Amino acid sequence: MPILNPGDRINNYLLEKQVGAGSFGEVWRARHHVFGDIVAIKIPTDTQYVRNLQREGVAIHGLKHPNVVRAIDLDPYGDPPYLIMEFVDGPSLREAIDQYGRKFPVDAAIAIACGVLCALKVSHENGLIHRDVKPANILLAHPIEKLASIESEAVKVTDFGLGRVGGDTAQTIMQSGSMLTEEGRSVAGTLAYMAPEQKAGLDLDGRCDLYACGIMLFEMLVGERPQGTDMPSSFRRDVPGFLDEAYRGAYTRLERRFASAEMMLKALEFETAGPSPSPPPPSPGWRPPGAAPRCSKCAKALHRDDQFCIHCGHQQVASVPRCASCHEVVHASDRFCIFCGNDLRVMKT
Repeated sequence: MPILNPGDRINNYLLEKQVGAGSFGEVWRARHHVFGDIVAIKIPTDTQYVRNLQREGVAIHGLKHPNVVRAIDLDPYGDPPYLIMEFVDGPSLREAIDQYGRKFPVDAAIAIACGVLCALKVSHENGLIHRDVKPANILLAHPIEKLASIESEAVKVTDFGLGRVGGDTAQTIMQSGSMLTEEGRSVAGTLAYMAPEQKAGLDLDGRCDLYACGIMLFEMLVGERPQGTDMPSSFRRDVPGFLDEAYRGAYTRLERRFASAEMMLKALEFETAGPSPSPPPPSPGWRPPGAAPRCSKCAKALHRDDQFCIHCGHQQVASVPRCASCHEVVHASDRFCIFCGNDLRVMKT
């Protein structure tokens, strides 16, 4: 492969600056020589990974979604081969976590988690498992110093190079990310964010990506990856109880994990509806007839079906129903347990 330098031309684009590099490839910021459009160009540095570049380009080209970095052009037979993608002018989630630590804005963590889950939802529906969800692969089209105001639309998931489409796996050109199990099976991904079944080299489905989402959610809120059984709210008083439940449903063994990205999104869906109205001046718990309920402790607005306050975590019902099978907290209106799939209607009769 040729040595690349700023000013070199790839197709209709002039290379400006190298913005990423791994064991097998480079990513450059480039500008269209006529229109001036800015793109990112991924280029393998070893001919044996050209096929993988093609697989990655084809995979993401089929995922036309605002939360997925868009594929613009691909030529695996060029000199050099290249994949042209949307350029995201902003930091990675890795950079944001490193800068904010335990002061990461809670609302930003929710918005980012929702953006990632929206991308994974469409990915999984198209038969593509990412398999390397981690903060370095989440890009933010938003100034890092104004992170508190980020919206989920500014979140972009990239590097589907380890993605599996059916039985076909694309090895990323940006990193090896592979290891061998005790049985000698090859495993690809980033160890710190791998689900147990992924480390074991077992057959995977989209739930392995949700496990990584749970780790990222904890890391955004706490500033470090989870260890043991502590919940995010154990480290920060401003973390609402529903985020503990969302984390618990993702960072758990396979049979108790959220069954889909959509289910994890639903655990966060009240927050995505927009900010709650300001509480009225009267004492906590008061509301005019027909108004939305408010927390008896902090007086902030709630959904009528909330069992816990999403703002302060205070329990709103006399007793919280639990699944008879796995004993996790469920909602009275649920038909099936979101953790183990147990039929709750049997418990109710």
